[in-house]
Amino acid sequence: MNTIRTTLRPVRDEESATVLAWRNHPEVRRVMFTEHEIAAAEHAAWWTRVRSDADYCLLIIEHDECACGVVTFSRIADAADCWLWGFYLAPDAFPDGMERLRAWNGMEVASLAYARETLGCKDLRCEVFAFNTAVLQMHMRHRFSESRRYMRQRGDAELEVICLAQTLQHKAPP
Repeated sequence: MNTIRTTLRPVRDEESATVLAWRNHPEVRRVMFTEHEIAAAEHAAWWTRVRSDADYCLLIIEHDECACGVVTFSRIADAADCWLWGFYLAPDAFPDGMERLRAWNGMEVASLAYARETLGCKDLRCEVFAFNTAVLQMHMRHRFSESRRYMRQRGDAELEVICLAQTLQHKAPP
């Protein structure tokens, strides 16, 4: 039986257009904090900014060696070991729901490991709209806990956001 692995790797400059297409997909925009279609110039400015920011990590999710989404980590100001995490999967990357679920679960495991081992993160946080129950359930299965809720204006709607956090366990030195 072949084991399909989900990994994270740094984004490449030639992937900018692909990332923009994923960001602009209606299914991705539906769950993002900004829901407008992102223009090429706006994306280019964002791309330049995040690619040069030492407190921001932009990673590609690969499932079975196929690029299928994005993971972001942004350091929370004044907290060297606290990061805010986000992700999205490319909506058209998987022919069936089970493979998407495997990639999603693998991405969550890989993200927790990356935060702990590469970033030295001790406190990982994320924010999810309350209506996005599938993502909330996945995070809870991976030991995130709710830390607070707040309301956020998006377009004409006021939406509830659930803040989640996890204290990452570091291995003791041998």
